[in-house]
Amino acid sequence: MQKVLVVDDDAHIRDVVCFALRRAGYETLQAADGLAALDQAAREKPALVVLDILMPELNGTDVCRRLREQTDTPIIFLTSKDQEMDRILGLELGGDDYVVKPFSPGELVARVKAVLRRRGAPVHEAGQKLRHGRLVIDLEAHVALWDGAKVALTAMEFALLRTFAAHPRRAFTRDNLMVTAYPGGRYVSDRTIDSHIRHIRSKFGALGGDPIETVHGVGYKLAVA
Repeated sequence: MQKVLVVDDDAHIRDVVCFALRRAGYETLQAADGLAALDQAAREKPALVVLDILMPELNGTDVCRRLREQTDTPIIFLTSKDQEMDRILGLELGGDDYVVKPFSPGELVARVKAVLRRRGAPVHEAGQKLRHGRLVIDLEAHVALWDGAKVALTAMEFALLRTFAAHPRRAFTRDNLMVTAYPGGRYVSDRTIDSHIRHIRSKFGALGGDPIETVHGVGYKLAVA
């Protein structure tokens, strides 16, 4: 049974989310503030974190930043409609998805399943690796390598990079990426996709590489090796 850590200072929201997750077959953990969330994450090693942005002690983006220093555990943010800049910041820090309040518990459970499915299930036959110059993507291990060095990607970042590597000659529009990399063609904004791409480039840039090429007037493609 996979563990999901639910972090929100509103006890009612925590109870509703945990009830829905348990009905879907997940084990749930709870934290009412950012510091408690970091403690729970370190001790329990959850498979995924549902994280509110506005909280006491530490806000959600600070919690995300600290988690990303230690782990690539998937993170889904809970946000309010007027928190667009916080959502973008959260995605740039390594968040995998977000749900806007008020939300349907069923929608949140579907997002949890989708993120965990992207994390755990390769799109090709088990054991296959996608190789493109200095870039290697191990689909079974869910690992991306640059010159042999592991690059820690979130589930969404990995899904996007895998999409580029599986079609190395294709230029993808943002609409294409919504269909191929996001489950069920779920709508996300252009800014969300750009934030994920920027974060991927930053991580590879630390190793002296950039696996993604901007195709002006179109979108993105895998960079020439």
